[in-house]
Amino acid sequence: MAVNTSPESPLPVGEVSRLIGGWIDRLGAVWIEGQITQLSRRPGAGVVFLTLRDPSHDISVSVTCYRQVFDAVADVVGEGARVVVLAKPEWYAPRGQLSLRAAEIRPVGVGELLARLEQLKKSLAAEGLFAPERKKALPFLPQLIGLVCGRASAAERDVLENARHRWPAVRFEVRNVPVQGVHAVPQVVQAVKELDAMDEVDVIIVARGGGSVEDLLPFSDEQLVRAVAGCRTPVVSAIGHEPDTPLLDYVADLRASTPTDAAKKVVPDVGEELERVRMLRDRARRCAAAFVEREERGLAHALGRPAIQDPHRMLDERADHVLSLLERGRRTLGHLLDRADSELTHTHARVVALSPAATLRRGYAVLQRADGHVVRDPAEVTAGEALRARVADGELTVKVDG
Repeated sequence: MAVNTSPESPLPVGEVSRLIGGWIDRLGAVWIEGQITQLSRRPGAGVVFLTLRDPSHDISVSVTCYRQVFDAVADVVGEGARVVVLAKPEWYAPRGQLSLRAAEIRPVGVGELLARLEQLKKSLAAEGLFAPERKKALPFLPQLIGLVCGRASAAERDVLENARHRWPAVRFEVRNVPVQGVHAVPQVVQAVKELDAMDEVDVIIVARGGGSVEDLLPFSDEQLVRAVAGCRTPVVSAIGHEPDTPLLDYVADLRASTPTDAAKKVVPDVGEELERVRMLRDRARRCAAAFVEREERGLAHALGRPAIQDPHRMLDERADHVLSLLERGRRTLGHLLDRADSELTHTHARVVALSPAATLRRGYAVLQRADGHVVRDPAEVTAGEALRARVADGELTVKVDG
């Protein structure tokens, strides 16, 4: 229940501590899971002190238990072990400290851990975090590689040496972090986020050597998986050996079987690339030579054709034909003109022969009245009428007699 207080009527520290203890006592016993980070077993002491830590968060709590409770699992439980504890929260009022009084401790077996990982794997897969379409392509030649690994570890040496052997100019931004234990997850997550925030980092490698299932558990942590899924920089997982498959392998953009394999997949080999360039250059040269040779053959074939060797031949042949047609046309036109001239002469002779002038030259005359009317009948004129008589060489006037 809420306590009414004010600046004028505050509660003493002892009363507040007592109230907190009362509220905590109502919680009762709870089952909790964590990883043992500190273990104190003083000889002859009846109480064992240990610290439980959440592997995914920077949170820990003190736990005490009677010696006989811990002795039941002492052979299989030590620092770094994951345990499930049935404990009751206790409040130590004089110092204002919270602790847990353990009544039972159970080690978390490998089978149970694997079952939990499988369940988490299905849950994350259902969210689409492992979907292939989320995978980002790695750059062909990264200029700066981010590396998250243990300090002075074999994994760091394998990645650096193999990468620099393949491409000597490659550069690394290394983050050394714990790769197992209670501090691994938060520091690996922080290192990945730091490298992802650097614009000059082209790809991130998270590397660790082999180990037991418990040693590799940090790389199956949900917090780390979600952090990698949210990265904008491609991430390569190089955890353990070939059979090891932590959940980081599924969410990463590329899985490498070992740290050495990661270096080979991220950094191209300068010798191989030079050989590939040489092969492509030779192939281009062969293609260009084949093209030129093919075009030369086509040109030689075209130049061998008669029309190219003697380009005036067709003109000469056509010129003879044109001259022949021209001569034929001239002859035909001459014949037509001669025939027309003959016909014209004949027609002209007929016209001349049949013309009135020719008739007059034979002695005939044409009589016309004064109005120009030709006289055809004697009845048309009267006695004494003057008429004009037209003869071949002129005309004269005649008078009608009675």
